[in-house]
Amino acid sequence: MPSNARWPARERRLAVQQELSARLADAIDALQSGPVDPQPDAEALRASLERFDFREPMGLLDASQSVIDLLQHGTVHLMHPAYFGLYNPSVTFPSILADQIAAHFNPCLSVRSHAPAAAEIERHVVGAVGGLAGWRPDETAGHFTTGGAEANNTAALMALTAACPDYAERGARAFAGRPRLYVSAESHHAWFKIAHQTGIGREAVRMAPTDGTGKLDPQVLERIIQADRAEGDVPVFIGATAGTTNAGMIDPLEDCFAISRAHGAWFHVDAAWGGAGLVSPACAESLRGIEKADSITLDAHKWFAVPMGAGMFLCRDNALLGETFRVAANYMPQSTADGVDPYTHSLQWSRRFMGLKLFLSLACMGWPGYREHVEQSLRLAEALKARLAENGWRVVNDSPLAVVCFVDGRGQAEPEKTVDDVVRAGRTWLSAAVFEGRSVLRACPVSHFTGEEHIAVLVDELNRSRSAQRR
Repeated sequence: MPSNARWPARERRLAVQQELSARLADAIDALQSGPVDPQPDAEALRASLERFDFREPMGLLDASQSVIDLLQHGTVHLMHPAYFGLYNPSVTFPSILADQIAAHFNPCLSVRSHAPAAAEIERHVVGAVGGLAGWRPDETAGHFTTGGAEANNTAALMALTAACPDYAERGARAFAGRPRLYVSAESHHAWFKIAHQTGIGREAVRMAPTDGTGKLDPQVLERIIQADRAEGDVPVFIGATAGTTNAGMIDPLEDCFAISRAHGAWFHVDAAWGGAGLVSPACAESLRGIEKADSITLDAHKWFAVPMGAGMFLCRDNALLGETFRVAANYMPQSTADGVDPYTHSLQWSRRFMGLKLFLSLACMGWPGYREHVEQSLRLAEALKARLAENGWRVVNDSPLAVVCFVDGRGQAEPEKTVDDVVRAGRTWLSAAVFEGRSVLRACPVSHFTGEEHIAVLVDELNRSRSAQRR
């Protein structure tokens, strides 16, 4: 039996960590030249876990190596340079170290008095990112979240509280008419979950049509709101998307802001994916208007390239944020005069020190390092577009972000069949999507490991699959 498995002696800990670091480095090196999607058999995975009956303890390195093996052969590898998937890039090394540091100290960000350093680090990062969006650090409030869905939920709750102060106590029945949330038909469908969670019901979500290019159509949105108001409904929230899931399109932010103010509604920008583009002048112009938002969602675990999960919620009314989550709990340590307790200003209570991942990456890379990261993705997207065109594929979206939606210009390859074939081959990974009502192929070159040689592999695989379907 291993001695003191809970906390081995210092020398043993150092030895285990050194060996584990070497094994992890070997695993990352190996997976980059292996299949992107090993496609494990579910029964084989379950059989591998049968040896873990937990009746007798295992050695640290043996158990850790078993987990490494399971993940290496049972995961779609986001750390692979030929992964062109769902906006989740390969992560930065400083952010990996940050997770290790956070795990060692294990600060709990429920009350500030228990983790003042962690709370200040996160406050500092929130202010810095708010500055990136055009806000003054002293007017920027918010916090880290588990992801974009939680951040968007927070925005909806704040909007409902702002629109009707009695909502906090009485819920949806406090409104004189049906509260309405307005988003694009291309927005993330988490809004339906959010409407359910906030108690206003899924029918409260109004999805406005797009303009034929994947962006919300502001003229149609205005007509929908006018019709709803004529029925006695209450426009509460307009959510613009800065980087749609299907095609990376950015809604007309300035127009959405103007409509929100005309109807007294909250203006939110879901920039979970596209917000990181603010670091580059090549993208920032497309995000003009985000500085006028009442609240913003960003996901650091997307284009900011840190490990899951690290969403961010930013707003400019800290008092309203506190009123939205107002609660008194006599079993919690008392607040200090130096700052607010995180649990009183968010959906969460006890939570991990998530913000350190972005803080350490920013500290080590700076904004210039992130600008290079984003612009490398943009260059690769342009290289992909050029190679696709040379090989008879047609790009159908015009996104300022690093996402390319395309179809077979020769009409021989079906998107779903092509994806299944290419992914099964294992050399690269892409996805299918629906853009403006049609099935398309989608590729996102956002990994810092990716080079033009991996673009060539992707197009070669696409061509191979098309030829196979033609036969």
